[in-house]
Amino acid sequence: MRGSLAVVLVTVLSGALQGCGGAAGGNGDPGAKPLPPGESCGSIRSELNRLDSKGVPAEVERASNGGKLSAPQRADVDKYNDLLNQYLGARCHV
Repeated sequence: MRGSLAVVLVTVLSGALQGCGGAAGGNGDPGAKPLPPGESCGSIRSELNRLDSKGVPAEVERASNGGKLSAPQRADVDKYNDLLNQYLGARCHV
């Protein structure tokens, strides 16, 4: 009898804890972030494409592996990372 009571108690507590998710959708997801004024998913994607064609993703990879970059390369990497964060944060990829 004690064993079945423990199973019931664990089941009830487990269900109660699952109901304690975040405010947005119950899974802790804060939702999409707004884009900066004047920006759109299309404009950000266009700029990312331009940086892609310059080979910036390879520079991003090199920087993440500890490689050295010139000041202009570092600026491109920082811009690429910023744009990518905006693009993904706004859920433009969905």
